[in-house]
Amino acid sequence: MALRKSRFSNPFLFTPLPVTIVTSIIYIGVIVALLITHLVVPAAPSNPTPVKGINITEAWGDLQELTSGFRPFNSRKNDEVRDFLLRRIGSILVSNDVGYATQGMHSKDREIIKGAEKGSLNHRKSLGRMVAASPSSEVDFYSRNIEVPAVIVFNDMVSNVTCSTEGSAFERAGEQVKKSGITVYFEGTNIVVYVRGSEDPEGQWWEEEARAKKKPESKGGVLVNAHYDSVSTGYGATDDGVGVVTVLQLIKYFTTTGNKPKKGLVVLLNNGEEDFLNGARAFTQHPISEFAHTFLNLEGAGAGGRATLFRSTDTEVTRFYQKSPYPFGSALSGDGFKRGLIRSQTDYVIFNGDLGLRGLDVAFMEPRARYHTGEDDTRHTSIDSLWHMLSAALATTKGLTSDTSSTFEGKSDTRKRDGKVNSGKGSDGVWFDMFGRAFAVFRLRTLFAISIALLIATPLILITVVFVLYKKEKMYLFSGKTHHYSVDDEPVSLDGWRGFFRFPIAVVVASAAVVGLAFLVAKVNPFIIYSSPYALWSMMLCAWLAVAWFIFAGANWYRPTALHRGYTLIWMYIIGWLILLAITVAEDRMQMASGYFMVFYFSGIFLAILIGQLEFFALPRKSDFANQAATTHTAASLRSGSLSSGQMLAPSADEDVNPAEASREEADEEATESTSLLGRNRRTTFANYTRTESRPEEADDEENIDGSGLPKAHGEEQAWSASLPQWTWLLQFILMAPIVIILVGQLGLLLTSALSQTPADGNSVLLIYIAIAVFSIFILVPLSPFLHRFTYHVPTFLFLIFIGTLIYNLLAFPFSSNNRLKLYFIQTVDLETGINQVSLTGIEEYVRQTISTLPSAADQDIQCEDSTSRLGLKRCGWNGLAPKVNFNIPHGVPPEIGYADWLSYNVTRVEGKNEALFHLFGRNTRACKLLFDKPISHFSVDGAGTDKRYKAVPEAGSKEARLWSREWEKPWDVNVAWPISGGKEEGQEGLDGSVVCLWSDSNESGVIPALDEVKMYAPVWVAASKLTDGLVEGSKRFLI
Repeated sequence: MALRKSRFSNPFLFTPLPVTIVTSIIYIGVIVALLITHLVVPAAPSNPTPVKGINITEAWGDLQELTSGFRPFNSRKNDEVRDFLLRRIGSILVSNDVGYATQGMHSKDREIIKGAEKGSLNHRKSLGRMVAASPSSEVDFYSRNIEVPAVIVFNDMVSNVTCSTEGSAFERAGEQVKKSGITVYFEGTNIVVYVRGSEDPEGQWWEEEARAKKKPESKGGVLVNAHYDSVSTGYGATDDGVGVVTVLQLIKYFTTTGNKPKKGLVVLLNNGEEDFLNGARAFTQHPISEFAHTFLNLEGAGAGGRATLFRSTDTEVTRFYQKSPYPFGSALSGDGFKRGLIRSQTDYVIFNGDLGLRGLDVAFMEPRARYHTGEDDTRHTSIDSLWHMLSAALATTKGLTSDTSSTFEGKSDTRKRDGKVNSGKGSDGVWFDMFGRAFAVFRLRTLFAISIALLIATPLILITVVFVLYKKEKMYLFSGKTHHYSVDDEPVSLDGWRGFFRFPIAVVVASAAVVGLAFLVAKVNPFIIYSSPYALWSMMLCAWLAVAWFIFAGANWYRPTALHRGYTLIWMYIIGWLILLAITVAEDRMQMASGYFMVFYFSGIFLAILIGQLEFFALPRKSDFANQAATTHTAASLRSGSLSSGQMLAPSADEDVNPAEASREEADEEATESTSLLGRNRRTTFANYTRTESRPEEADDEENIDGSGLPKAHGEEQAWSASLPQWTWLLQFILMAPIVIILVGQLGLLLTSALSQTPADGNSVLLIYIAIAVFSIFILVPLSPFLHRFTYHVPTFLFLIFIGTLIYNLLAFPFSSNNRLKLYFIQTVDLETGINQVSLTGIEEYVRQTISTLPSAADQDIQCEDSTSRLGLKRCGWNGLAPKVNFNIPHGVPPEIGYADWLSYNVTRVEGKNEALFHLFGRNTRACKLLFDKPISHFSVDGAGTDKRYKAVPEAGSKEARLWSREWEKPWDVNVAWPISGGKEEGQEGLDGSVVCLWSDSNESGVIPALDEVKMYAPVWVAASKLTDGLVEGSKRFLI
C-alpha cells in the first residue's frame, strides 16, 4: 500500500495518465490564450480622459462625423471632411489656449478656423492669441501677442507632384524586358500641423529664404501621418478614420499644458492615399518635409480588431513602439512586404523610400472582407480598437519626441545627394509580441550571431556528452549487444536500436496526410477559409495528431522501447539544425527576420535532448548490467526444478533468450517444491516460453520494483531503463513546447488573418492551405517524444473532431453575411456612342451568380474575360443602367443625351515632331487620364513643379497618364511626346488613344444606379468594392 500511495503522490511520472493530462492542459491553455489575444481587443478605459490631453469620447465622436459618407479624393464629401478637420484643429488649439499661426489659408479656410475659435469656450482667452489673417501675407503669424507661435497650421494648396511607376518585368528571348508604366500628376490638398518642440529652432526656419541663410540647428522632428480620404465604396472607419482621429488627439495632447514635446512634431493629414499614395508624394514637395527624421504612419486594412505593427525600418525606432501598453505584431509581416508577398502599399514607402525617414507602419489588418467596403464603418469597429491604436501612437510618439540623442542623425547636417533626409542608418530588427502585453526587440545581427552559436556549439556539446557516456559505458543508444564479465557466456541484448525509425515514419505519414488535406480542400471547396479559417486549423491539427499517435502508439504496443524520447529528439535535432542553417543563411543574405521562432524552437530541442542524454548517467554501466542480468539468469536456472520441468519451460533450440528478460521473469517468485510449474503469474506464449503477467492491482504495488528487489522498467521496455528518472520528461516538455506553441501559433494566426480572405483578390488558396498545414506540423511536433504515452481518449476525441471539420470544410458554403465576398465594380461609358457597360470582377462562379440576381442583367449574355488589374480574377460585364454623374441634363431626359458634354478636349500636334499638346477637362470631376496605344517618352503639365527624385515617365515609357486637380472642372494643359520607331523620322508617325474622366462620388442614391442595383439585389454574402480610382469612367478616342 505504501508503494501505491507513493505513486499517486507523484502525478508527474512518465506514465500515460500524467503525460496525457499535463500536455493536454498546457497545449489547450496556451492555444486559448493565443486566440484570446488575437481575437479580443483590450477594453478601452472607462474614464474618457485616461491621460491628460486625451479624450476617447471626443475621438469617437470625431470618427462618427468623419465616416458619415464616402470621401474619396474625387468627391464633394472629401471637401466637407477637409473643412471639418480644419475646424477641429482650430477648436483643439483654441481650447488648449495655444498661440498658433496659419499659413496658406484662403479666405474660406480662414473663416473656417475663425468659426472654430468663436465656438470655443475659451474664446476670450484665445482671441488675443489667435493670429490675424493678412490677405497680402502668405505666412500669417506676425502678431504683437505672439513672437514665436507654438503651432503652425499649414493649409497646403500649392504642392503638386509628377511621378511614375515602373511596369513589371518579363523575359523575352532570354532577356528581361520591362512593361510600360504609369505616370501621375497630382495637386495636393494636405493639412500639416507643426507643433514646435522645446529644442527646435525659433522663427520660420522652413521658409526658403531662412534656409538659404542658415541651416536650422535641430536633431530632426517626428512625423505622424494619416490620410483622410477613403475609397469610393467604403466609409473608411479604420482606413483611415481611426488614424485621423488619433492624429487629432495627438495634436490635443502635445498642445496641452505640460506636454510640450522636446522634438518638434509634424502632423500630416494627407489627401489622396487611396489613389497611388498621391497625398504623401505631394507632401515631399513641402519644405517642412525635410524637418522630420522619424515617422509613424497610421493605416487600416480591416474593420476593427487590434492595430498591428506592420513593419519598421530598423531596430532603434522599433524600440519606441515597445513602450505601447498593448503591443501587437511580428517581423513576419515586414518580411512579407520585403518579399512582395503583400501586394498593397502604404505611405510608409514614401516616407522611407523617397524622404529617407526612419519609422513605423501601424495598421489594422482584419477582417479583410470589410476592407474597402461599406462595412468599414463605426458599426463594425469599436472604441476599444480606437484606443488600441491611439494608446500605441501616443506611447510611440512620446518616446520619439523625447529622444534627444543622435540616434537618428546622419554624419552630415545636409541632405543627401538623392534628396533624402540624412537620418542616419539603423540596424535591421527582429520584433514580436507576447500575448499582446510584452514586446521583444533586438537586432537581426544578434539573431544571426545566436543562430551561428547554436549551429556550432550545440553539436560540440552533444558530442562531448556522448563521448563521456561512451567512456563510462552508459551510451545505450545505438547499442546492440554487450558482454558481461564472463567472456564464455552469450552477449546480452540491449535493444538499443529499437524505435530509431519511428519518428521519421510517423512524421512523414502524418504530414503527408495534412498536406493531402490541403490539396483536397483546395480542390473541392477552395474558398472555405474565407469564412471558416479556424475550422481548417482544427482539421489540420486533429488530423496530424491522430495519425501520429496511431503510428507511435501502435509501434510502442508492438515493440515497447524506452528510447522513443531519445531517438525522437535526435531526429528533431537533426531536422531542426538543417532548418536553422537555412534560416541563418536567409538572415545574412536576405535580411529575413521572421525565422526568429526557429532559434527558440531549436534551443528548446537542444535543451531537451541534452537532458535526455544526461539521464543516461543514472543507468548502470552496460557491462555491469550484462553481468547482473547473466547472474540473475544463472541463479534462476539453478532454481528451475526438475529436468522435466526444465524441459517444459525451456525455449526451443532456435530461440534467442535475452538473459535480461529472463532475469525479470524468473525473479517473480522463488521456486519451492510446491510451486506450480507455470508459476503464479505466468502464461504460456506461442514462443513456448512463459511471460510474466501481473494483475492490475498488483501492478500498482510493483510499480518500480520487481520480485527480486531490482528496479522494474515500464511495461515491456528494456530492463536497463528501470533506472531512468521518471520526471525529467516534464522538464523537457516545458522547455520545448510552450515557447514553440506561442511563437509559431502567433505567426500562424497572423498569417491566417492576413491571407485568409485574400483569395477574393486573386491570391492562391493552395499556398494558404499548405502554409496552415506546415504551421500545424511545427506546433505539434514538440509533442512527438511524449505522444506514445498518450491514452487513447484524447486522440480518439480529436479524430472525431477531424471527421466533423473535414465534412464541414468540404461541404459548407464559403461566404456569409459576416464574411462577404468582395466583387469589384466599375462602369465604363463611351461618351461618343453612348454604349455603357457595367462589370463586376471576382471569382467567376460567384460573379455569375451575383449578376443573375440583377434585374438589368436579365436575359443578357454575360461575357467574362481575364482581369488585367486583378490577376487571377475574371471581369464579367453586361449593358447596365445609365449613370447620372452630371447634372446638365433636365429631369426626365435620358442621361445619354448629355454624354458628349461630360468630357471636352482638343489636341494639337507640334509640327514636325512626335509631340502633342492636350487641353482637356471633365464636368463635375477633378480626375481624368490619358490612355495611349503605345508608350510615351515625355510628359509634363503646364504649371507643374519638378523633383529630381521622381521621373515623369519611367524607363520603358508610359501608356497611362493620370491627372488629379484640387479644383473641380479645372482644365489641364498637357504636353506629351513619343519615341521615334525604327526606320522612321520624327514627325512621321502619330499617336492613338483615349481621353477618360472619372466619377467617384456615390454618396447620393441614384447617381450611379448600376451600383445601387448591385447593393440592393446582390446576395447577402456579396460586398461591392471599387475596381479602380473611378466608379464610372467616360471616354473619347483621339487620333494624332
